[in-house]
This record gives sequence, C-alpha cells and structure tokens, in this order.
Amino acid sequence: MIIAHDLGTTSNKASLHSDDGKMLQHCTVSYPAHFASGGVAEQNPMDWWGAIGTASKKLLQMANIFADQISGVGISGQMMGAIFLDENFIPTRDAIIWADFRSQKQSDYLIEKIGLEKAYKRLGHRLNPTYSIAKVMWVRDNQPGIWSKTKHICIAKDFINQKLSGKFVTEPSDASSTNCFDQINLTWDQEILGVANIPVSYFPEVVPSTSIIGGLTKEAAIHTGLNIGTPVVAGGGDGPMAALGAGIIYPSDGAYACIGSSSWVAVSTDKPLHDTKMRSMTWNHIVPNQYSPTATMQAGGASLQWIVEDLMPISEKDRYKILLSEAEKVSSSDDGLYFLPHILGERSPYWNPSAAGAFIGLGRHHDRSYLVRAVLEGVAFNLLTCIQAFTENGIPIKQVDVIGGGAESSLWLQIFADVWGVKVRSRSIVEDANSLGAAVTTLVALGKGEFSMVKELSTITGEFNPSSTSQKFLQQHQIFLDGYYRLEEWFLKRKLT
Repeated sequence: MIIAHDLGTTSNKASLHSDDGKMLQHCTVSYPAHFASGGVAEQNPMDWWGAIGTASKKLLQMANIFADQISGVGISGQMMGAIFLDENFIPTRDAIIWADFRSQKQSDYLIEKIGLEKAYKRLGHRLNPTYSIAKVMWVRDNQPGIWSKTKHICIAKDFINQKLSGKFVTEPSDASSTNCFDQINLTWDQEILGVANIPVSYFPEVVPSTSIIGGLTKEAAIHTGLNIGTPVVAGGGDGPMAALGAGIIYPSDGAYACIGSSSWVAVSTDKPLHDTKMRSMTWNHIVPNQYSPTATMQAGGASLQWIVEDLMPISEKDRYKILLSEAEKVSSSDDGLYFLPHILGERSPYWNPSAAGAFIGLGRHHDRSYLVRAVLEGVAFNLLTCIQAFTENGIPIKQVDVIGGGAESSLWLQIFADVWGVKVRSRSIVEDANSLGAAVTTLVALGKGEFSMVKELSTITGEFNPSSTSQKFLQQHQIFLDGYYRLEEWFLKRKLT
C-alpha cells in the first residue's frame, strides 16, 4: 500500500491506496491561509507539515494497518508559490502562495528586460506576478532582513519532500510553475535568473517526477507514524497531477476542468501550446515528454465559497445545499445580472492582477438566489473563454470531464454544459483526483504500475448535455466579456486612489 498527499490551498487531502491503485481510505486535514488587501496571500509551511503528519497517522488508524505495510509516499502540491528557507532548510518567513500578486513591479521589470513573447515561448507561461520568481524578487526588494537569511527557494511539495527525506529536489511539473524554468531543455533558465539577479544555486535539483528521491528520515518517521526509510517519490504540481488523476495523459484523452479554489481547463499535448493571445499556459506533465496546456482562472470554487460564506456566515450544515437549491430556480444572465469572478485578480484570459469581482446589472428584486446563480454562471462564462483559448488554436474540445469540489453540484455541471455547449461528465473521483494522480505516480516510481492504470481507477458517473436553449449563452458570454472590458480601466484607477 502507498500514501498520497494533495497539499491544496485550504487542506491536505490524503489517501491510502492498494498496490493496484484503488483508494482504500481518505481524509482531509485543514489549515489556514492569510489573505489581505494589496494582494497578500500567505501560509505557514509548517502547517502543511503538520497536516502531513496528522493525515498519515489518521490513515493508518482508519485502515487499521501498520507502518511496515506502507511501501511509498507521494505528494501533489499547490504550484506557483515561493517558500524561503535558510541554510538548514528552515522557513525564514511564511510561504507566498499562488494567489499573491504583490510583485507587479518585479514582474514588469522582467517583461521590460526580457520581453513578454520571448519569455512565453521558452517558459510556456506569461511573465506575471502570480509566479514564483517575481515573488522571490519582491521579498529580496522589500524584506532584506529575511532575504539575507534565505539560502534556498522551492515550491510547497518540495518543502515537504525535504522534510520527509532530507533531499532538496524538484521535478519538471512544479518547476514549470516558477517562471524561470526552460521547459524544453528541463533546466533552470539562466537568462531570466540572471536578469532577476537570483542565484540559480538557491533552487533545487530537477529530477523526473517518478524519481525515488530517498527514504523517510528518523524525524519524518516519528512525525508521520511510518517507518524509517519508506521511499519518498518526487511527485508533482497539482495542475498536472489533476490531469493525470482525471485520466488526461495523451492528446486523445480530451479535456478536463478542475473546479477547486482556483479553476482551470486543460488538455494533454506532445508539445507546448503557444497561444498568440497568451491566454493559456503550458505545464510540463507528470508523464514524460508530455505537456499540459492549461487556462486557469484565479477564483472558481473560491468565488462560490466566498458568496456562500458571506450570505450564510453561520456555518449551517447544509448551507451549500440550501443556496444552490434556491439558485436552481432562477437564471441570472436571463435577467440581466452578471458576476465577474475576479475576486483574487485574474489569470486567464486577462492576466490582470488589478481585476476585481463585480455584480453588474443588480436590481431591487435580485435576492440571494440570483446572486448565487450569477456566481455559478460567471465562473462558467470565464471558463468558456479558457476553452476558446484551445479551440481557437486547433485543439477540438467535444466534451469535458469535471473534477474538484465544484463537480459535486449537478446544477453547476448542467450550467457548464449549457454555457460551454459541450457534453460535461462527472467522475467517481471528485475531490481526490490530485491525490489519485500522486498515488499513480508513486506506484509507477515503485515499479508497481503504469500511468494508464489511472483510467481504471476513476469511472464516469454522470453526463450533462447542453439544453435546447444553450445557444443563447454564446451571446450572453459576449455581454459578460463586454462587462469586464468596460470596467478594465476602472479596475486600474481604483488601485490609484
């Protein structure tokens, strides 16, 4: 048996799997995140480490098994952040996570010196403050005391792997989320690091995602309840891991959407996708020699979480069920009400950290059912723009498999089908797709399976076809886009007041 962990924004979703990949147990251990005005988004890396220990012990207890029955551990982790470590790999400050966009000035500097299109073709990504390298530059420029103590920089799962094994490494999928990784040559980009004036020695060695990087140290064994020497697999970033968990391995496997805190649409390709409008980015896949072009919005599931928590701040047991049931009875866009889901700034398709959330077209009669429905539709409209980043580049999308917490809502899945105009499918693995991907990667590393085994571990549980009136959503999508573009200049001005 093996244990897989998925370090997300709000929790560690951990799972226990048999050697044929089947999930035997799973549990979730939550931890806090700090969001504040000005684009602040941070977490304490030691909270991740605590969640790893708690979840590992809990899985053993839930399954009533012993540590010597665990043959390996693998991690999927949130991407695009920056963890700052001293010479002994102890954090020098809280981690700056993917949602933080304070580093616009540093990103602009890189764009000026290197060029947006040149960097995009080499990195597979725009230069943007949501990526790691600009965040590293921000700490150097604004917190010199912390920077003077910093000797190592990594991403979330790399920090955990170092705590588990004592080895400081990363792999291509997570490295491709830093904005300083040459994804074709699989090396740190010397030019960008030179312009950024960040030593390449601060970054981990890059190894394949299926590498066994070492065994559990004595301290890690005590922390997790597992045996000393239990193999630790390099793992990968949560975006490509989700692609693997959803069964999107090769181009013929089609597309999937993940509706987590952030949300995205992705496919698998044999080479990076370079969209002329730079709406999409391309990760290195967990699968060797494959890539995962992705169009990602900042706040998909996070937008629904925000509106539910604001409308029902007292944590009622069924508050999601209650509000979604009310939203099912109305149609906000039909009534001229739209929601721009940019509450954490925006990546695809605008790449605008100044973007903000907005309800447009509010009327006196719009109660909470309309507000929730507008949020659901707004996320769907934004993801349609993401889908168009693929279809307009010759990648056909005829159906989309949906994973993530949002996939548990039949209402939202039907809205997706109507707005996107394609068949939408739900899968038996919803919130655990990332940990499933990590489990399969671990089994491949241990010589106990192939990547294709994932297709037998998650089945289709439902299909949602576009309704007869779905054509109207194409026009409404244009109205949605027009709302953003009319407010784009205002979003920037409000930051100057």
